[in-house]
Amino acid sequence: MDVDIKDMQELRVATVRHLGPYHRISTAFSRLGEIAEASGLLEPRPTMIAIYHDDPEVTAEADLRADAAITVSPEAALPAGLSEMRIPGGRYACTRHVGPYEELGDAWARLMGQWLPQSGHRLGEGVSYEIYRNTPADTPNDELHTELYIPLA
Repeated sequence: MDVDIKDMQELRVATVRHLGPYHRISTAFSRLGEIAEASGLLEPRPTMIAIYHDDPEVTAEADLRADAAITVSPEAALPAGLSEMRIPGGRYACTRHVGPYEELGDAWARLMGQWLPQSGHRLGEGVSYEIYRNTPADTPNDELHTELYIPLA
């Protein structure tokens, strides 16, 4: 697994909360898309991000918290139905996954279960997240590019 250590800037994002299994976050992305499109937040094309707050190894599936998010400019007003969040800047480990979203769970398992324990790094405070560099709307599933980020201590 190729992993880079990156210094990331803080990101201001507009979010829709998802509770439950992480692999079902698409419902929150659908709602986010509806609200953001009606509000003009999708032009120019924002970065799409999934934010994960809990460790699925210790949190019951029904209690998992995640946010479907898009980046927004500092001056953008957020419409009703969207919440503001700031993803902290700092040191993150990043790996890239190319392929269907259904395989992201395996990529996370390798990053957290294999790479992190062997890396000499420790998990830091904050959230883990995914950045989607393209979308299924215009890209075949086997060519989807997703970056996975975990905060480092």
